[in-house]
Amino acid sequence: MCFSLNGSRHHAIHCIVPPYMLRVLALRGDARTADMARTLLKQTEKLREERTEMTRAGLPPADASGAYVAAAVTPAQGLCCPDRRIHDGQFKAALPGKLIRSEGQDPTGIADADTAYDAAGQVFSLFAEEYGRNSLDGAGMPLTATVHHRRDYNNAFWNGTQMAYGTGDGKIFRTFLELSVIGHEMAHGVIQHSGGLIYENQSGALNESIADVFGSLALQRALGQEAHEADWLVGRGILGPGINGAALRSMKAPGTAYSDDLLGQDPQPWHMDHFVATADDNGGVHINSGIPNHAFYLFCAYLGGRAWELPGRIWYRALQTLNNPMASFSDWADQTMDAAIELTSRGSYETVMLRRAWKLVGIAI
Repeated sequence: MCFSLNGSRHHAIHCIVPPYMLRVLALRGDARTADMARTLLKQTEKLREERTEMTRAGLPPADASGAYVAAAVTPAQGLCCPDRRIHDGQFKAALPGKLIRSEGQDPTGIADADTAYDAAGQVFSLFAEEYGRNSLDGAGMPLTATVHHRRDYNNAFWNGTQMAYGTGDGKIFRTFLELSVIGHEMAHGVIQHSGGLIYENQSGALNESIADVFGSLALQRALGQEAHEADWLVGRGILGPGINGAALRSMKAPGTAYSDDLLGQDPQPWHMDHFVATADDNGGVHINSGIPNHAFYLFCAYLGGRAWELPGRIWYRALQTLNNPMASFSDWADQTMDAAIELTSRGSYETVMLRRAWKLVGIAI
C-alpha cells in the first residue's frame, strides 16, 4: 500500500510495493533507479489527493473513525457473475484509460489485459463461492482495472474504486499481473467495504496481512493446492531477473522473501519479539504484517487441506464482525477465535490449533 507524504491514514492508496523498498532503491540504486524510486514516492501524494476526491464524489460513507461502512449482502442481490471492465492505460497516468474488454467478451489478444480479466474472475469466484460475497463491496460493484498504467511503472495499486497495474521496468520488476498480487489489491477493496482498518501501526499491518491472506488463497484455489503444497509467497515471479529473491513477502517464512544487494534484506518479522517500531511505512504496516501472516500460515499448516475453506472462512467472518477500525494484533486474534468457535465449536480441534498458531507468534488468546 502506498501512503501519502503527509501521512494520511484515511485516504491511502494501496500499493503492492512498500515505501521502505522504494527508499532503499533511492539510496542504493544508480541514478536512474534512484530517480525512479523518488518519483514513485512523490506520485503517491497525487494519488492520495485523487483518492480524497473520489471519496467525496461517492465512495461509501465513512463513520466517525474514518472507516468505511460495509455494504450489506442480501439473498435478493444474488451472486451471479462478475462485471469485469479491463482498460488499457496506454502507458499514461490517466485512469481508467481505454475500455478494451468487458464482461463476457472474447479475449483481446493483449496478454496483460486478458490476464487481468481472468485473474479478476478468479478473485471474484473466491469471495462469491466460498464466502458468499457479491464483488468487493458486497453489492455487485464492477471490477474495474487498468493495465499498462504509466511507462515502466514499478507498482500496482487499488485506489478506492479500481485496480491499476504497471508493467515493471524489466530490471527490478518484470510484471505485477500475478494472481496473489491481484488478489491482494482486490482484497483491499473488500477490507475497505467491510468496516475498514485504519492504515497505521498494528491495524494497518492487519490491513496488509488480510490482503496477503486472500491474495494467497486466491492463488492456491486457482491452482487446486492444499496448504502443504503451496509456497505461501506473495508476488512470486514479479522481481526482475537480476534480483536475488523469490517474491515480495513469505507467509511461511517472513524475512526470507529476498536478500539482494540493491533491495536489501526482507525486513519482515515472524514473532512479536521482533516487532519493528518505526515511523516509516505508516508505522511498519508492510513490515509487521509478517506476524499475523505467519499465524495464518501456521493455522493452515496445522489443519491441512484447503486453506481457502475453513481457515479462509474464519478470517473472512472475523473481518465482517470486527467493527474495530483500530484493532491490534491481539484484538484480531480474539476475533478470529470468536469466528472459529462460531464455525466449529468451543474446544474444537480447530480452535486449539488456532490458539497455538497465535501463541507461536507471541500473541496469547
